[in-house]
Amino acid sequence: MSMRDGCAVFGVYSRNPSEHVANLTYFALFALQHRGQESSGIAVSDGEAIEVYKDMGLVSQVFNESILERLHGFIAVGHNRYSTTGRSNLENAQPLIVKTHLGPIALAHNGNLINYESLRKQLETEGLSFQTSSDSEVIAKCFAVARGETLEEKLRNTVTPLSGAYSVVFCTKDKLIGMRDPLGIRPLCIGKLSKNGRQGWVISSESCALHTVGAEFVRHVEPGEAVIADENGIQSVRLFESKKTASCIFEYIYFLRPDSLANGESVYEARFRMGRSLAKEAPVEADGVMAIPDSSIPAAIGYSFESKLPFFEGLIKNRYIARTFIQPEERLRRMGVRLKFHPLRENLEGKKVVVVDDSIVRGHTTKAIVGLLKEAGAKEVHLRITSPPIRHPCNLGIDMATYEELIANNKTVEEICQYLGASSLHYLGLEGLVGASLNSHATTGEGKFCTACLTGKYPIPSEKGSTKSC
Repeated sequence: MSMRDGCAVFGVYSRNPSEHVANLTYFALFALQHRGQESSGIAVSDGEAIEVYKDMGLVSQVFNESILERLHGFIAVGHNRYSTTGRSNLENAQPLIVKTHLGPIALAHNGNLINYESLRKQLETEGLSFQTSSDSEVIAKCFAVARGETLEEKLRNTVTPLSGAYSVVFCTKDKLIGMRDPLGIRPLCIGKLSKNGRQGWVISSESCALHTVGAEFVRHVEPGEAVIADENGIQSVRLFESKKTASCIFEYIYFLRPDSLANGESVYEARFRMGRSLAKEAPVEADGVMAIPDSSIPAAIGYSFESKLPFFEGLIKNRYIARTFIQPEERLRRMGVRLKFHPLRENLEGKKVVVVDDSIVRGHTTKAIVGLLKEAGAKEVHLRITSPPIRHPCNLGIDMATYEELIANNKTVEEICQYLGASSLHYLGLEGLVGASLNSHATTGEGKFCTACLTGKYPIPSEKGSTKSC
């Protein structure tokens, strides 16, 4: 697996004096660290001014107690970033602070604008200047110039020219706002804080962060909806009437934490069903089933459940390798899989093993893992993948390989299997994937998911001549 999601966004509104909104956001960003590890930032409003602190690195590397103590207020917006549009540097770290006629706003964005380049040029011709190379600043500037007598009108005029994926959390001096694109490509949900008889509100990329800060899950922000939290509570504003949705299928396969909800569905249960479907589609005689940790564990357990083969650990993951403060020297970089995974020889030696993973992008990492398992004595390595072959790049917020780099775009399944050195290889079919990912109350996946990286059917076409592909 070698792809990255665009970002994590989080916001909190609480007038409760016992709630330190910067601290809550700090812990929420920890829960959402898997969605972005290049930079982290928190902005806080006290009703008069907005103060922001952000830097490159993990949440634990960016913030400390003295920094958080300086961030006083009752509204906070937080962000973890992976770069999709725009370079990975401090200039593009979020939240972004932009001046508007309503005062300053602090904005955090997850997604990717398809029409970023043309929108930016249009805004520049109108006299606006840009401080970053991020498409998120385009959203902020659209809000800054949007007309409207009310905040609701201004929000509608902000999103009208936007095309692409955007789950956005931002604040004015006295309001917290969340909004989601009309296709609902990236996730966004609402939570409620209750303490000492006072209520507060949370808007988050994923529901797992709500548990971390002691908030109760309320619901997901609907595609094409904005929500506004202020002293009067929380209200909904319909920005678009969404006739179809296109939630990213890879949120279900890989990006979402398994303890999160996606459109009301348990991500863990969806991945468990993917594993069961794999076992039905591609049974094999083996001694047991293992996962490539961590995202594939529920699917491997599902495969084990359906196949009646025992589940065991074959690789131990070093979860701290990304947190080193020094870069490994070249020889160790070439041994990246060895830095990240250590095989359990006692579980592998002489065994025929089914290895469940979420996807194969370029194939380099998977090839190295197969080699590692064989070195540890595995007699046969049968790969079972919970996504169909990835043959197309993403343009909606996933940092994915190009057509030239995607192994499934250049080789047949049989050729991929041979290249990887596996005993067999099977990808979960699209019908099986969609069926496993559907909410239990849904009857069809038609128009529900974005599967462009698998099928080439993009819900929103890229700008002509654009070279950006998240």
